[in-house]
Amino acid sequence: MSGTVLENSAITFAKNENQIMIADMIRKFGKEHILPKMMEWDESQEFPIEVFKKLGDLGLMGVLVPTEYGGSGFSYTEYVTAITELGSICGSIALSMAAHNSLCTGHILQFGNEEQKQKYLPKLATAEWIGAWGLTEANTGSDAMRMQCVAKQDGDYWVINGTKNWITHGISGNVAVVLVRTGELLDSHGITAFIVERTTPGFRGGKKENKLGMRASETAELIFENCRVHKSQILGNVGDGFVQAMKVLDGGRISIAALSLGIAKGALDASIKYAKERQQFGQPIANFQGIAFKLADMATEFEAAELLTLQAADLKNKHLPMTKESAFAKYYASEVAVKNSTEAVQIFGGYGYTKDFPVEKFYRDSKLCTIGEGTSEIQKLVIARELLK
Repeated sequence: MSGTVLENSAITFAKNENQIMIADMIRKFGKEHILPKMMEWDESQEFPIEVFKKLGDLGLMGVLVPTEYGGSGFSYTEYVTAITELGSICGSIALSMAAHNSLCTGHILQFGNEEQKQKYLPKLATAEWIGAWGLTEANTGSDAMRMQCVAKQDGDYWVINGTKNWITHGISGNVAVVLVRTGELLDSHGITAFIVERTTPGFRGGKKENKLGMRASETAELIFENCRVHKSQILGNVGDGFVQAMKVLDGGRISIAALSLGIAKGALDASIKYAKERQQFGQPIANFQGIAFKLADMATEFEAAELLTLQAADLKNKHLPMTKESAFAKYYASEVAVKNSTEAVQIFGGYGYTKDFPVEKFYRDSKLCTIGEGTSEIQKLVIARELLK
């Protein structure tokens, strides 16, 4: 972490007016539109598209998209605030909002030509269309260069065959940015990004995953069977896909760090409230050092994770290199989310193990943060490589 960031942290990371407005707006939105049905969606694994349409009306499905394309035109700082506040209410809603913004929409924003931006960003920024992003396959997670989903050129078209797995909005997404092998195996310039609309013949959603947590965020297969996509749907040039994906994932790591912050914050806030109210041995359990010290650790680690996340967002805003910093943030914040939610269940005791109280959901949702968009182990690999360059 650079000295200048630390020296100016009080100024750089003070909440601006937009962040305060966004946080307040989301808290009100959550009380009205998320909390009443949150556990119902969780139990049934329903993906509540109507909620995302409402988030689109608020400008939260195009946070980073410039206003000329129908977005809010905010920076990564406001984006972190939005995901964190949503995540402190419901991890599933925050995860889907983050994936839509940073992956599908973000990829088109970062690498699309003007015609592609004009065509897709207004629909995505308003949530008229929900976006998906396909990189992972059944046998290739972090080892993306061994992907088996391939495209062969046929005149002005490319014919895609194969399957993508673990895709957020794999069934409900109206459009997907898909990374497909167009060259040789293990060639970093042998992968190409295509924009594929849901109505394209030969493209469909497949199996929906039955997950431990994040159950209201849809995760499913993308299946391509002789799917013909016009060359105008290529993002950038043929062979640019892998390099593009790595850059998209740098920003995506900030999204997951912010989501982790939200879960950690939700678990901490619930724990403080409960510890003040719950009486044992004639006094609130917050009076006991065993509980008070847990709260102190949870708060300290949350603050550290937030600083790492805001540092990465600040570098992203300034268009400075931030591969290492985004990995720092994603790795640490996701581990803090798991730790805070685990401690929250412990503080709540038997009640923490029931679905009548909020912390068991934070506990289940948190684990995805250490896995999605690069596991904690992959983040350590990224950090080590950057350190040893």
